Amino acid sequence: MDTATAILVVGAVLAVALAIIAIGLFRRANHRQLENARAEQERADRSARIDAANEAAEATKAAAEEKAAEILAQARAEAEQVEQHVGDTNSQLHQKRLDLEQREVRLGQREARLHVESRSLEGREQELTKQETAMAEKLVELDELENARKTELARVAGLTPEQAKSELIEAIENQAKREAAIKARDIEREANENAQVRAREIITLAIQRLASEQTSEAVVSVLNLPGDEMKGRIIGREGRNIRAFEQITGVNVIIDDTPEAVLLSCFDPVRREIARLTLEELVLDGRIHPHRIEEQYHKSRAEVENLCVRAGEDALVEVGITDVHPDLVALIGRLRYRTSYGQNVLQHLLEAAHLAGMMAAELGLDVTLAKRCALMHDIGKALTHEVEGSHALIGAEVARRYGENEDVVHAVEAHHNEVELRTVYAVLTQAADAISGSRPGARRESLEAYVKRLERLEEIAMAKDGVEKVFAMQAGREIRVMVLPDVIDDLQAQVLARDIAKQVEEELTYPGQIRITVVRESRSTEFAR
Repeated sequence: MDTATAILVVGAVLAVALAIIAIGLFRRANHRQLENARAEQERADRSARIDAANEAAEATKAAAEEKAAEILAQARAEAEQVEQHVGDTNSQLHQKRLDLEQREVRLGQREARLHVESRSLEGREQELTKQETAMAEKLVELDELENARKTELARVAGLTPEQAKSELIEAIENQAKREAAIKARDIEREANENAQVRAREIITLAIQRLASEQTSEAVVSVLNLPGDEMKGRIIGREGRNIRAFEQITGVNVIIDDTPEAVLLSCFDPVRREIARLTLEELVLDGRIHPHRIEEQYHKSRAEVENLCVRAGEDALVEVGITDVHPDLVALIGRLRYRTSYGQNVLQHLLEAAHLAGMMAAELGLDVTLAKRCALMHDIGKALTHEVEGSHALIGAEVARRYGENEDVVHAVEAHHNEVELRTVYAVLTQAADAISGSRPGARRESLEAYVKRLERLEEIAMAKDGVEKVFAMQAGREIRVMVLPDVIDDLQAQVLARDIAKQVEEELTYPGQIRITVVRESRSTEFAR
């Protein structure tokens, strides 16, 4: 029972006592009044007053008893609450006491385990100490045995201390040579790795600095005419003019509905250029007949030969090379009308010469010699149709015949690995040739190879798990991969892009680079009601 409850109980008791005292005092007062009025009033009145006083006393007593009962009931209710709270507190204290006892039991068990482990560790420590002592004793025995072995070996071998010393020095030298060889191998490997990095840097700088014009060769030339009536004059009576033109020039003349234009078709660009100049002069002159066609054809042929010489001289001036045999100049100029996979060969030689010169400058080599090697490396293509054999070997023979440097000859014959590379200029020529031929847009590829490469790109991407759709874009320069967002998360999307790029690098051959873009779409949908 707490203090508040006790105070309430004491107050109730005091209230009852005061009520009783008040009743007693009231009775005494009434008694006195009756005695004082006994003489003045009659017995009947005194009796009435006494009855009234008694009724009043009884009413007061009932009210006091009712108040006391109410206070006692409230005190009992509060006492019950206090007893219930005390019971709950005792229950909690009992539960905590049980928890503490369980913890004490666990701590005791843990202390017992620690005691056992400490004893085990002490035993192991003693064992280790014994083992160390035994090992020290064995080491001493081994030292004694080693000394005895050395003494016995010296006695058996009959070596003097100087001889033993010389043999020891020789053994140390052999060991040092072996370690030096290993170190040299490591240095060589590191040098090769650094050389690869340096080579990539030099090639990259050369490619970035190269600025060449982009041209597209075709097998058809268009000649504009002053009017459509000129088509009839080109055809001639019963087609004799056009038949004579095609027979003399070896070029097909296509006359269709195209207004004021005719087409000249031939796979040989030199013949096509001669035919174009011939027909252009005939149209300007206006006289078109078989004899005139043959006459103008020979003039145009001589003019094309002059243009070839001029083109060769311009190429030499552009790369800064002099002292070239005139016949070589003409051969270089003839490459203006040669193509390789749609790439103009003379333009290819100029690109390769600039690239080789820039890479030679980065390496501190002779820039002029590097340009000369690269400019001459495809000279054999001007004679490939006339002489049997590889254009590299033919070009080397031509360069040697016209007095070119042996480094130039070697670079020409080795740029397709038909001869083992022996000079750094041959390596630079080969690298420049590969860069110029493989840059994007330099050469045309067949439609079939192009379609197969696109199909293989899409197959590689579609074979991966979680891929929904694949699109090859920008002529195969980019692959757009759509993935399922429920299967592939953001991190897996990055890994998927890297895996596809690695597989494309391993399986396909392509110029430039291919971008792999993985698209993961996330959607959130809610309904407004």
